[in-house]
Amino acid sequence: MATHDPDLRKELDATLQTRKELGPEYESELLESFLEKLDENVDRRVRRQLAEQQIQVARGTLPPRRAGNGGEFWERFGFAALSLVLAIPLSGIGAGIAGMPGLLVTWAGIVGVNAAHGTVSWLRPREDRRGDAQD
Repeated sequence: MATHDPDLRKELDATLQTRKELGPEYESELLESFLEKLDENVDRRVRRQLAEQQIQVARGTLPPRRAGNGGEFWERFGFAALSLVLAIPLSGIGAGIAGMPGLLVTWAGIVGVNAAHGTVSWLRPREDRRGDAQD
């Protein structure tokens, strides 16, 4: 696993070591704890990036987005890729706790979130989707 965050890597190593020591009966709790920390890490990074963008906008140093720059494609691709990455542990948790019904509910949720994301980005005004909006 290639990661740029050494703290997150240490946390994963500690979680795996704890799983070896405690056994598989604590696996779902350990996974849930690690996923919470991963979620906090992602939230922290997103907040930091948004704050940096707001500072750039306030200073007027944020370059204008051009139409056709492929931003919408990469946004959707990134969201889908993240969904699939998170689907692996979520599937394990769902199937481990509730068997096949848990797995089906997990995947229904994953599909629903992706469908909602696709619908919301499709419903945005066309000029906003292209990055041509003038404020």
